[in-house]
Amino acid sequence: MPPLLEIRDLRTYYPIRRGVLARTVGAVRAVDGVSLAVEAGEAVGLVGESGCGKTTLARTILRLETPHSGEIRLDGVDVATLRGAALKAYRRAVQVVFQDPFASLNPRHTVLDLVTEGMLAHGLATPANRREAAARLLDDVGLSADLLDRYPHAFSGGQRQRIAIARALALGPRLLICDEAVSALDLSVRAQILNLLADLREKHGLAYLFITHDLGVVQHLADRIVVMRRGVVVESGPAEQVMARPAHPYTRELLAAAATPFH
Repeated sequence: MPPLLEIRDLRTYYPIRRGVLARTVGAVRAVDGVSLAVEAGEAVGLVGESGCGKTTLARTILRLETPHSGEIRLDGVDVATLRGAALKAYRRAVQVVFQDPFASLNPRHTVLDLVTEGMLAHGLATPANRREAAARLLDDVGLSADLLDRYPHAFSGGQRQRIAIARALALGPRLLICDEAVSALDLSVRAQILNLLADLREKHGLAYLFITHDLGVVQHLADRIVVMRRGVVVESGPAEQVMARPAHPYTRELLAAAATPFH
């Protein structure tokens, strides 16, 4: 069986344009030949400093950026070929949780609206039963159904991130991309969210691509670690191996700078 997600020699470049005619004189190689795989139910940590290409890779997987070359496959199917209903199904299967929960939640929508908007669009809920569906999702992320009619500004950062996770879970994804999902949170709240993600993985059989700059964070959750630097993968392996015996000097730098491990 193919991996759930497989990336083959993926390259995403941004053109550099100069002059009055805005001629292309070069390119920023944000993702430059990356290959990796995520098995069903597996958590892969993608680690690297800011600007190394992690978020561009995530955006390309989500089809928010167009790759220069390479392949992205879900269950062996080339994502670039998907159209119509097949693309809609892909967007259900691959969901994302962003770094800043306040920026990713519409401040004019209640929690009920935020959590069920996607469900209604995909026919997974109706106006009649959406409150019940939203209540189950909030329970999954450790929040009370009494909060459904409140707005994002009424919550703490950790609570808003729980709402963002509930919204991502609403479509029944198989892969959840967490793009620096805990980096804006206090240390104690980070630990709570990481524990929640671990519980949700076991409960729903989720696979994770967990993007972070901090090896101390990702070791809590990841089965495997992939280290990126300047658009390329410099090291990859089982999490315990990478943490205990890093092979690349850059990985050793990240490990030395890692925050205190969570328990």
